[in-house]
Amino acid sequence: MYSLENNILKIDIKKTGAELCGITGLKNNTAFMWHADPDIWGSYAPNLFPIIGALKDDTYVFQGKPYTLPKHGFIRNNDDVTLLEQTKNSITFKLVSNNDLIKKYPFKFEFLITYTLTDNTIEVKHSIKNLDDTTMYFSVGGHPAFKCPVYQNENYEDYTLEFEHPENSKTHLINMANGLISSNTEQVFFNSNSITLNRDIFKRDALIFKDLKSKKVTLKSANHGPILTVSYHDFDYLGLWAKPNGDYVCIEPWLGIADSEDTNQNLIEKEGIISLAPNKSYQATYSIEIHNSHLV
Repeated sequence: MYSLENNILKIDIKKTGAELCGITGLKNNTAFMWHADPDIWGSYAPNLFPIIGALKDDTYVFQGKPYTLPKHGFIRNNDDVTLLEQTKNSITFKLVSNNDLIKKYPFKFEFLITYTLTDNTIEVKHSIKNLDDTTMYFSVGGHPAFKCPVYQNENYEDYTLEFEHPENSKTHLINMANGLISSNTEQVFFNSNSITLNRDIFKRDALIFKDLKSKKVTLKSANHGPILTVSYHDFDYLGLWAKPNGDYVCIEPWLGIADSEDTNQNLIEKEGIISLAPNKSYQATYSIEIHNSHLV
């Protein structure tokens, strides 16, 4: 376990998977992250690479050869992640391809994730370098789970997700039998900028958006006002999710998406996939701002 702190916040990160596992206000000891109850959902904020979500039959095809990857890839729960560098306000973890990973993912790469704590904001920066002599294909994203409700004597239904702009987006429905994206959609926004949370909203799995105008979303309490804001300017997709009985909500910036039901499983043609030329690097950052009124 590693930590960063200033006079406002403390954050904790597990070495395994380089997973953010705690955000705490130091002056009032308020916790803002889900506590990863294993009986409900035993994760805090998995890092997603080199895929997002599920593959059809857990399999993709590259250059005619099938490869198997678990849902969300192999960074999460990975004990081979190592500490690269720690400073007063930042910490960087590293995973480099190895013989075992090559069997699942035939590209030589370096994956870095850096957490930087500045005042009341945590920046999460992903850096991927292609160490191979061929084009590399990948997706990357975050899966942070925030405590909800944050305060005692509140209900889940007291919370909303408030977006930067009015939206008219539909969610792309998941086939719950296989985790794949179906061709069905459902209207979520009606020229509005908020979603009221309730225990049924995620009964059919995540809400998945491909075309939001907003690049910021705020978790807001009816009793205590805005709690935290996730900003995701570098990401094209957004997922929202929780287990129906979990006291949390995940706000998930993604570059990529689960396979569709009609996928041909060809990695190069996968929706949202990023191509990276040899010896080139790719960076994507999102941030979590805890509002100051909850830090005094």
